[in-house]
Amino acid sequence: MNSYQKAIEERKQQHLLRSLPLPSEGIDFYSNDYLGLAKSSELSQLIEDCHRKNQLSNGSTGSRLLSGNSEYIVRIENLVAKFHGAESALIYNSGYAANLGLISCLATRETILFADELIHASLIDGARLGHSRKIKFEHNNWSDLKEKLSNHDGQKIVIVESIYSMDGDICPLNEIVEACNEFNALLIVDEAHAMGVFGPDGAGLVQQHGLQNDVFARILTFGKGPGIHGAAVVGPKWLKTYQVNFSRSMIFSTAPSNHSFASINAMYNYLPQIESNRSDLKTITNYFVSKRKKNNKNWLSSNSQIQSLIVPGNEAVVKLGNQLKEAGINALPIRTPSIAAGSERIRFCLHAYNTEEEIDLLFEVLSK
Repeated sequence: MNSYQKAIEERKQQHLLRSLPLPSEGIDFYSNDYLGLAKSSELSQLIEDCHRKNQLSNGSTGSRLLSGNSEYIVRIENLVAKFHGAESALIYNSGYAANLGLISCLATRETILFADELIHASLIDGARLGHSRKIKFEHNNWSDLKEKLSNHDGQKIVIVESIYSMDGDICPLNEIVEACNEFNALLIVDEAHAMGVFGPDGAGLVQQHGLQNDVFARILTFGKGPGIHGAAVVGPKWLKTYQVNFSRSMIFSTAPSNHSFASINAMYNYLPQIESNRSDLKTITNYFVSKRKKNNKNWLSSNSQIQSLIVPGNEAVVKLGNQLKEAGINALPIRTPSIAAGSERIRFCLHAYNTEEEIDLLFEVLSK
């Protein structure tokens, strides 16, 4: 047995082994399709119409820096930038690629990164690939951030998420912006779980707070609320130029397919039309929170569509996940090492199409 096979066996013994599950029947409390757009026949038709109207080829044929660019792509990026009140937008193949490319190319030896301790793995990986010094600050604690910013000179970049993917809590953006302005730090906000859901026409939490001119860069991920695939980094015009020259995950990747760009085009035109979906999601989230507050279990405090029940220990959280599945509820356990030991949990993702009856059933099962 080689060292790689031994690592697999160790994960089995620790109840940590991952596998690729197939979709299963049951109530959806686990997907990121918050607005139901991944299943929307209306959006699907708009995408096909965009693709045919613009007579697009199938593949992109190469990197954006080779044969993979087009006037159509430039128009889509201009649309994205305008939608988010930014000077420029650069589209990536995925949210992971965007975070990896953006953070790694900005993390120079002259830069210090200040990251919330709960930022996503893709942001962490981007920081690891860079050459800058990395400093963590306590989760959502702007006082701790201020203290750490005050102790360092040079180019400073602060990295946060607007909604945190595992806890579901919301970043205190106004206070974080204030700290960054006071200590001349650039702020990067990952809007992955806010995109499509919060803000005017689903533009995100930064725009909900009117902070788009105070935030250096935002990452908008399309594979969650928007229901398609890909991501964009929006920010000042020079940032796009900088990424085109230094962001390796963009430079050395084949560009997304033209069908992907048609999907992005259609999605941005569709987002303003689905205020009812956002309203339904807010209503069902409020109902879930009201039930959660009456449930005597170890819930994290969250007012977003992400709700987490702490069940310490990989074995215990897997057992509860299996019990929920037997009851027809799809809600997967989140285990170490994805999160810190002792904070294992079942993460419940809410959707515009969930019903009060489904939530009632969930809490009935949990009460047993």
